[in-house]
Amino acid sequence: MKIEPLGARVLIRPLDQETVTESGIYIPETAKEKPQQGIVEAVGDEEEMSTNLAVGDKVIFPKYTGTEIKIGGVEYLLMDESDVLARVVED
Repeated sequence: MKIEPLGARVLIRPLDQETVTESGIYIPETAKEKPQQGIVEAVGDEEEMSTNLAVGDKVIFPKYTGTEIKIGGVEYLLMDESDVLARVVED
């Protein structure tokens, strides 16, 4: 199955948070915070978008934004492009 966002929306695959702290303490699934970083998997209509997000970009977004979707056992977030706060650029 393939999802194509409509309008100025993006499909993001949230990045998993660490399950073990640096000191070796295990963090259970229920205690983890919602992810705030992800990878852009698909973009909507480029003519309607005001940013130049592209597939593969690593982005930062607010904790409780977007609509959660599960496809083939993988969780995604579908959100407006305006909900994306920043693109992560690695040197």
